Amino acid sequence: MSAADLTPGAIMRLATCPDDDEAFNSGVVLQALSVKSIGKESENTPKPGTTDRLRIILSDGEWFMQAMLATQLNDLEIPKNAIVRLTRASRNIVQNRRLVIVLGLEILAKCTEKLKRDPNNAAQPAGKPSPAPAAPRTTSTPQLPAQPHRDSKNTAPNGRSCYPIEGLSPYQNNWTIKARVTQKSDIRKWSNQRGEGRLFNVTLMDETGEIRATGFNQAVDELFDKFEEGKVYYVSKARVNLAKKKFSTVNNDYELSLERTTEVEPCLETTDVPTIKYSFVKLDQLQDVAKDATCDVIGVVKEVSDLSEITTKTTNRTMKKRELTLVDDTGFSVRVTLWGNTAENYNEEGNPVIAFKGAKVGDFGGRSLSMMMNSTMSVNPDNTEAFHLRGWFDDDGKTAQFASHTAGGSTGGGRGFDHNDERSLTEIKNAQLGMSDKVDYFSVRTTVMHIKDNNFAYPACRNPGCNKKVLENAPGEWRCEKCNVTHTSPDYRYMLQLAVADLHGQAWFQGFNDAGQVIFNMSANELMAMKEQGDDDGVLRAFARANYQAFNFNCRAKADTWNDETRVRYGILSVAPVDYVKEAELMRERLQSDWAA
Repeated sequence: MSAADLTPGAIMRLATCPDDDEAFNSGVVLQALSVKSIGKESENTPKPGTTDRLRIILSDGEWFMQAMLATQLNDLEIPKNAIVRLTRASRNIVQNRRLVIVLGLEILAKCTEKLKRDPNNAAQPAGKPSPAPAAPRTTSTPQLPAQPHRDSKNTAPNGRSCYPIEGLSPYQNNWTIKARVTQKSDIRKWSNQRGEGRLFNVTLMDETGEIRATGFNQAVDELFDKFEEGKVYYVSKARVNLAKKKFSTVNNDYELSLERTTEVEPCLETTDVPTIKYSFVKLDQLQDVAKDATCDVIGVVKEVSDLSEITTKTTNRTMKKRELTLVDDTGFSVRVTLWGNTAENYNEEGNPVIAFKGAKVGDFGGRSLSMMMNSTMSVNPDNTEAFHLRGWFDDDGKTAQFASHTAGGSTGGGRGFDHNDERSLTEIKNAQLGMSDKVDYFSVRTTVMHIKDNNFAYPACRNPGCNKKVLENAPGEWRCEKCNVTHTSPDYRYMLQLAVADLHGQAWFQGFNDAGQVIFNMSANELMAMKEQGDDDGVLRAFARANYQAFNFNCRAKADTWNDETRVRYGILSVAPVDYVKEAELMRERLQSDWAA
């Protein structure tokens, strides 16, 4: 279908006609640009059967309008950009605004792009310009009062109605958006074969979505000081381009290019512009988030490292960094790295609640987080999650023990051995655990058959939470490039590869420091001291004691590709010696239960 199939003038008629006009029941054909939940902290895709009120943005190819779906239509799955017919509608007062309420709707066809009606009635999809376009017409979002006059709250100082961010595309101009600055970067310098320059970017958000805006060179001088994070502005006369996804994590197909002529004016009426929207991931679920993906997290700052400086290998530049240890009520902690001015200016006292938006997920030695240039950090935000964490930490969290996201797991918490989901090694392989996009977890009781005795430990930095490998520059001088410090001796940490077997099969497991301490019943420092002192017999005895011992393992399975070959790696999350008395009691309970009947 094309824009010619949409009912011309339908949006303006629905917005301005009397409440008893036949337009509400005449079956006008429109395009549904999006359907989203109303009043949520995060932009979750609405699910069928939900009781949330849903907002729909409708278009006739020329004008856009917000409307509300009646709750009886919540079960209807409306794809983005679908062509629909309104079979029944009405108008009602919602939050002091007269909104169109959609009572009946039919989905006629799916569409992959926004449709735009050409001024000369040559209908075409938005995104495919005509060979000889006529002078563009001003498009905007008509307001919804009973009489067709402008609502001052949604009218910019230039007299134009505010345009929704979600409706922006390269084929509209003369628009004005009313948006909140949710993120503002520092001024950064760049250089390449074509020369040098400066740039900055901001993320703008209204109730329909968000968009990234970037200013270069002269635009930096004109506009950088006009934007302030958290405030609302009217923005116009910027260029709309296709988004460069490798530079942005903002969920929008387009981005704005700020120019010297771009107009930015403060807005004092901000009640209808939402604050930052989050989609929080709990800290215990970070293992399920892919490496290099971005996510939103919130937690209480448990520890703060000193400000340090590192030199990057690629650019040979020095960068300031600081690490925070974040905890939440799942019993997990995670290390979050701040960079540059953010790290240098961090001076929060006590244990503040901090929300991070768009933090990058790393996986060296487990899961960690790092702020990027598009990430935002909000201290003690005004939302439900922050209030809950504040109360939890003040009551219980201060004295709680937390499991870290190290690759070796934590023997003191986190995912434990699950007797109800215990599997054999053959069952694990037959189920192809780890071969999907998600990480799979399993519990298995198995026996250690062999531990590789070469490179079973590595020298690590002694700073708490670092664990990076250090290099010996001279006797008694171990250098950590990450922390930019020198230690007189390293802190050795296990890095094990062990062959395990049960009655049904065998596999290779990988384990790190916490797992090694349980398996060897001694620290890596103790074992390395034997090796360095020439006590080869003591090292052999330690390995011999660990071999042929049974343990309860809780592991993660994840596919890894190297040289075009994909294989599954099994990483140990936690390990514990088999308690045969407890296992016997569990077996007796099973034999006396319905399971044995």
